[in-house]
Amino acid sequence: MTGYHAHIIVRKRPGHISQGLLSVGGHTFVCALGRGGISSNKREGDGATPLGAMRLIGAYYRPDRIRNRSARLAMTPINAQSGWCDAQVDRNYNCPVKLPYAASHEVMQRKDELYNLVIVMDYNLQPRLKGRGSAIFFHIARPGFTPTEGCVALAPDVMLRLLPYLSPRTILTVSR
Repeated sequence: MTGYHAHIIVRKRPGHISQGLLSVGGHTFVCALGRGGISSNKREGDGATPLGAMRLIGAYYRPDRIRNRSARLAMTPINAQSGWCDAQVDRNYNCPVKLPYAASHEVMQRKDELYNLVIVMDYNLQPRLKGRGSAIFFHIARPGFTPTEGCVALAPDVMLRLLPYLSPRTILTVSR
């Protein structure tokens, strides 16, 4: 890798609408993308990964599952009260929330491994536009790199390998 200000490029993997190739520091890795492919007009629920450049602003992790957390990103532990609001009409749309929460939300403490390590990208955060997509994360992929709901996802070993090189100055660019 190339230091603490990595620029990550994600492109569609030829022949696979919901998979990409992630390049950083001269290395290339397969990644999962949204079931809707890459879109320049991201909408809530469309399953697309948004086209564009996104800064990595912080990370959440499962302390019971992730031991080596050396990172230059702020690392917040996930617990049973960790959630992320995806209700377009709620005042906390596309923000972390404390569970239980009345409006629609994602539970961050999942039974699967996807959110063992999840990095928040600055997509639709400032300003937050209702209906433009929420919880667009950089996280752990399912086996076989099956589609996400719009996130970018890597194999667990690759994500842990990259983590020490990621900082708030890291830009992840999704292009076609």
